[in-house]
Amino acid sequence: MLMACAVITHPDCLKHDMGRHHPERPERLAAIEDQLIASGLGAHLQRHEAPLATDEQLARVHPVEYVRAIRDAAPETGTVHLDPDTAMNPFTLNAALRAAGAAVLATDLVIEKKVTAAFCAVRPPGHHACRARPMGFCIFNNVAVAARHALEAHRLERVAIVDFDVHHGNGTEDIFEDDPNVLMVSTFQHPFYPYSGTESPARNMVNVPLAAGAGSKQFREAVHEAWMPALSAFAPQLVIFSAGFDAHVEDDMAMLRLVDADYAWVTEQVREVAERHAGGRMVSLLEGGYALSALGRSAVQHLRVLAGLSGP
Repeated sequence: MLMACAVITHPDCLKHDMGRHHPERPERLAAIEDQLIASGLGAHLQRHEAPLATDEQLARVHPVEYVRAIRDAAPETGTVHLDPDTAMNPFTLNAALRAAGAAVLATDLVIEKKVTAAFCAVRPPGHHACRARPMGFCIFNNVAVAARHALEAHRLERVAIVDFDVHHGNGTEDIFEDDPNVLMVSTFQHPFYPYSGTESPARNMVNVPLAAGAGSKQFREAVHEAWMPALSAFAPQLVIFSAGFDAHVEDDMAMLRLVDADYAWVTEQVREVAERHAGGRMVSLLEGGYALSALGRSAVQHLRVLAGLSGP
């Protein structure tokens, strides 16, 4: 049986462009869409357009002054750099608002039982965005917006964030450290950008650094030995993925060696927790992944499991 699974995206997310040679490029979304079509999976997914996040929804995570500063920075023409890696063109503001809005819509659809799971094929990504600082290609922290929406608008008490991006989600940790309502579990290459996540993390942060060259064995051990006991003990009412696919062996932005099957496997492990404690409710937001073929294939493996199908 195919579980109801939504894909949420918007054409505005294709218009955000930080330059010809920037790795976080519009073609990333096209690569996912191409693989959804080629695999046949796309025809079985509910499709939704991402709304614009409201200032109220963003202000649960980011100070109002920060949201205003981002709006003020948006250029009418050309490109404005927020940091060396993160830029805005005239379409970036709406893309960022759509990405955060997708997180809100996905949370609503899942908690209101209109779907069991939802994947947000959006950009810019979010997990490096701190409370009041853009960085690492990220402007608003989309996963954090989803989690706070679940906690405050839907009155959930326990939300788990699962981050398997190759980079540590420093922004998400900045926002939720010591928050008893949120558990974050993550793996990431270390030492590596953003050079965080290992110095006395808060008790609600289960961070597992992996050395360059680590592959499936080390990743699966981290999930079994660190993530699963913490997730089971926390008993989340909703699971949110920071779904970055840049730990793939084909992705030359980093030096981990995961393969397509690892993304199906880890999603299966986490789905068991979601089914046991959260009624199966899962929300996933795209983070990294820059080798286009590997990104598309890996996202399809992740989505197969979200949709209730077996892995490869």
